[in-house]
Amino acid sequence: MVSWPNKGGRVTGSQGHPGLSELPALLSVEQACELLGLSRSAGYRAAAAGHIPTIRWGHRLYVPTTRLLELLGVVSER
Repeated sequence: MVSWPNKGGRVTGSQGHPGLSELPALLSVEQACELLGLSRSAGYRAAAAGHIPTIRWGHRLYVPTTRLLELLGVVSER
């Protein structure tokens, strides 16, 4: 399970997830998978197939939060 700490170190939001306004600009693939209800391997397969928007920063793969929310049709609270 991915940890979602807030300023006090505790998880927030419904089901332990942060509210949309509390999400960081970039999510790890694991964090995006947890939000989407996907397994880690399914998430990486979806990212490799281009179904989940990603950017590579060095050797790490990230999911831009804004693009993910747009893909899901969710209006950002930012």
